[in-house]
Amino acid sequence: MLKLDDKDIKILQELVKDASQSVPKLSKKLSMDSSVVYSRIKRLRKLGYIQGFTAIVNEDLLGWQVLAIIGINAESKKRDEVYEALYQMKEVRSVFEVTGRYDFIVYLKARNIQDLHSLITDKIGGISGVTYTETFISLRSKGKSFELLI
Repeated sequence: MLKLDDKDIKILQELVKDASQSVPKLSKKLSMDSSVVYSRIKRLRKLGYIQGFTAIVNEDLLGWQVLAIIGINAESKKRDEVYEALYQMKEVRSVFEVTGRYDFIVYLKARNIQDLHSLITDKIGGISGVTYTETFISLRSKGKSFELLI
């Protein structure tokens, strides 16, 4: 793993805060030449430190108003298939294979309670190998935007 210097870390911190800012704006903020910032971003991408740039969309405004956290158990020989099937569902935001009471924890978005019911009974319940689900509906949530943990 390549050691990052202070300039690399500052670039990463700024991009985590706002990846939409232009290289000239970023270079001015960091008091660095634009060509240096551009080449460092390119190098950080090539080395895998930056995996991509994305927009964060307000899914509530698009009609996806119910956040559910679902604990799922699966047959041990079908865990890989269940994991992949869950991940392929468009409504699923995250799938975690975990230790403890459940085999998987899934975060998903639904348009409403009826939609959630259909997702749980038809889609998740229809996955071969799923043996049990327990659903928790988020009443409210507070999330942190991602920060650079350095």
